[in-house]
Amino acid sequence: MTLRARLTLWYSGLLAGVLFLFGTAVYLLLSYLLTKQVDDSLLSTASDIRGAAIRTMDGVIGFPSLALNLTAEARVQVWQTDGVPAVQAPGLEELPLDDLAPGLTSARYRNVILEDVEYRVLTYPLIAQPENRVVGYLQLANSLATVRQALSNLLILMVVGGIVAVALAGLVGWSTAGAALRPLDRVTETAVQITRADDLSRRIPMAGPPRGEVGRLTLAFNETLERLEGLFETQRRFLADVSHELRTPLTTIRGNVDLIRRMKTADPESLEAIKAEVDRMSRMVNDLLLLAQAESGRLPLAMEAIELDTLMLEVFKQAKLLASNGVRVEIGREEQVQVRGDKDRLKQVFLNLVANALDHTGSGGVVTLSLGCVEGWARLTVSDTGRGMPQEELPHIFERFYRIDPARKRSDLGGAGLGLSIAYWITRSHNGRIEVASEVGKGTTFSVWLPRVGENSAEPSLSAA
Repeated sequence: MTLRARLTLWYSGLLAGVLFLFGTAVYLLLSYLLTKQVDDSLLSTASDIRGAAIRTMDGVIGFPSLALNLTAEARVQVWQTDGVPAVQAPGLEELPLDDLAPGLTSARYRNVILEDVEYRVLTYPLIAQPENRVVGYLQLANSLATVRQALSNLLILMVVGGIVAVALAGLVGWSTAGAALRPLDRVTETAVQITRADDLSRRIPMAGPPRGEVGRLTLAFNETLERLEGLFETQRRFLADVSHELRTPLTTIRGNVDLIRRMKTADPESLEAIKAEVDRMSRMVNDLLLLAQAESGRLPLAMEAIELDTLMLEVFKQAKLLASNGVRVEIGREEQVQVRGDKDRLKQVFLNLVANALDHTGSGGVVTLSLGCVEGWARLTVSDTGRGMPQEELPHIFERFYRIDPARKRSDLGGAGLGLSIAYWITRSHNGRIEVASEVGKGTTFSVWLPRVGENSAEPSLSAA
């Protein structure tokens, strides 16, 4: 069943329920009021007749003929206390005295059916004063045919009117639901067209106010499409980059294998080249696996307390061995800081940043490592005096395989442009963050922020950063 049909049924069913409850209340209230009107009329007539009653010396009750004709609607009977009728109206011969009449001291009403006609019957005790003794019973009966006819007409009117109202409500609800859901149909049609055409660049046109329900749905769907388009583009670029990165070592390996096959001897240089390319491919595969684990939050970490200043000294010693072309590696500010994390992973982060700095620093340049404390955070910086990066490139440098200069030399650690991406995700896995500041011609500074052990890891202020 469609949503439009369900909404119409719910709306019509709710209206039918409300009409049923309202009609029932009206019917019962009208029945009560009409019956009460008959009861009041009977009681008033009985009081008038009682006032005209005449009691003889022997206790027999008598009524002037005028008194018994006070009403043309009610039929009147008079009973003595022994159950013998003193006056009996025609047509009420079959109406006996109320079984509860003996001992009755107040008016009592009941419904009686005589000859297929329903009557409202009032039994009224006649009490003699001053001895306060019941000397007879006055019985009045009034037909309820008019009341029943009025209630029957009301019932027919409510049933027919209710059916018509529910039918009209169903039509209006169907039309209203269709108009309300029409934008959703457009969303569905556009989504189907996007799926069939495989074109994630299309967007759903906005229909109605952007703050309305359909407007918010359209905005959310367009944002989802934009994100999917970005993900598919990233995946496409990733596959293209992986293919490109693998093509070079595979071509080298194949060339050396063909050379060995032609020479029919294992050339040491060819074997060394094959081994180097295989090692590079292995590093790239391992880096991709590491990135996949970090991005999915399943990166295994051996969390322990780490003296970050000691770790920085280890990275400094290794960086001096990697430096070439007259590039100096120095230590700037150094404070004793303790953090919790995986020592090997954090060392990999720092080495990747150092390798990136060495790649971008020319002859005679300086790479500086510094460590300090800012509020509840440890801040390790890697600064270089290299050529720097344009501001528009900074948001992309942590993407996989991204290189500002595609022709730059690949380092042993950086590999295929995965080093900064790995550093970013490992830092994220340690509840930290990594920042970069750069100016063309003046160098670049990477800052790694990690929460200190036993400190409140509140965000450091911008002035401190």
